[in-house]
Amino acid sequence: MPVVITNDSRNVLHREDKLLTSQELLSPRIIEEEMKMQFAFGTASFREMYFDGLHIAFGHAHVYENLNVAVELAPDAPTMVSQHFVLQGNFMSNLPGKRNYNFSRLEHNLLYNPTLSENAQIKKQDTIEMVSLSFARDRFLEFAENNGRVMDRLAEQVAGNKLVFLNQRNNQPITLQMLKVLEEIRSCQFIGGIKKLFLQSKVLELLALQCEQYERSESGSTPVSTALSATDREKVYYARDLLMSDMQQPPSLRELSRLAGLNEFKLKAGFKQVFDTTVFGYLNDQRLDHARELLLQQHKPLTDIAHELGYSSPQHFSNAFSKKFGISPGRARHRQ
Repeated sequence: MPVVITNDSRNVLHREDKLLTSQELLSPRIIEEEMKMQFAFGTASFREMYFDGLHIAFGHAHVYENLNVAVELAPDAPTMVSQHFVLQGNFMSNLPGKRNYNFSRLEHNLLYNPTLSENAQIKKQDTIEMVSLSFARDRFLEFAENNGRVMDRLAEQVAGNKLVFLNQRNNQPITLQMLKVLEEIRSCQFIGGIKKLFLQSKVLELLALQCEQYERSESGSTPVSTALSATDREKVYYARDLLMSDMQQPPSLRELSRLAGLNEFKLKAGFKQVFDTTVFGYLNDQRLDHARELLLQQHKPLTDIAHELGYSSPQHFSNAFSKKFGISPGRARHRQ
């Protein structure tokens, strides 16, 4: 009985018996699967990739009623160290010997569960979207060896088959850098061995970013006076969404703070804490990343792209693009 989904009345709604095996997880070639499911209690669409002891899964679901998901794996199933990134929605996880653990929008954590059993409660909600990146236990121990204090601590606990959370007290916010890497994983166009190499490098990059963020939080590099509450962090992400909704004519800092329900000081401090950049530094980065996509995917004149993204002149756009990417927009287009 690997996975059983029930409702509030404990009526069984769905049962899934075929799950990932150790042999599949250790495949030397990439195995990819896409699934779409449609039930009365919800719909889901997700994609999985696994190879060389790594498992990558991402997708989204729409949940029409409260659900309980019980996982009970076979004794010979692989145990995995998993990085969970929740992009939308929320759910509560119950692990043996551990209090209930809540995951909310734009939060992440790393965990290892050696017991092969887990329960999750998912409330009725419009959308849950997440990315999970997992290492087979022995594969994680290989990567962790001699890679710093945080990884040494995690490896010691994993090797001892203890329940492990990177962040014991609370999940951490997903940073701008993490969001970029997650999108690179989801949009990867490489094939074969190059794809394996690229995906492995990105999974390790996310692991490094998680450990670096943990070290900064533990060392107290974020002053208590500027620490954000969960509510204020949500407002910062809302301000980010507002900023991105009109890159051509973005709101002023004063207007953005009013719309998001934060004062200007807390908005600026919040952006620095969550995204490690200023409000308009974030906007500029996003504009230029979008510009690069337009250059590679479309044949719009550079003048039109500059205007569409809110630059005062093509020359201003060209200077900003060259400063960020080390190449002019025209040369970037001709390199595709």
